[in-house]
Amino acid sequence: MKNFIQPGVNLTLNAPYDVASGAGLLVGLIFSVATNAALSGQQVEGVTQGVFELPCVGADTPAQGAAVYWDNTNKRCTTTASGNTKIGVATEAKANGPTVVKVRLNGVF
Repeated sequence: MKNFIQPGVNLTLNAPYDVASGAGLLVGLIFSVATNAALSGQQVEGVTQGVFELPCVGADTPAQGAAVYWDNTNKRCTTTASGNTKIGVATEAKANGPTVVKVRLNGVF
């Protein structure tokens, strides 16, 4: 195909805020996990697919396969859909208390 550009799993994005390696970032509707640290406005490589352990609301208890959303204000995952962006699904059930969740990213929307 003459029009194929790339698979789109790894994307070079402009960091919308300071981001650490391994942290989630949301650029428009593109959610990814940074492969390197970057200051706001700098380019950062983001991975859009795969399973990642990401920070989350401790009180949230998603079941395996439940939708996971990104709270861009607090830079963490949540099960609250309202005002947040869907990024994937929980790959394991999460109990009340832990502040990380394992998420399979949905890729670029």
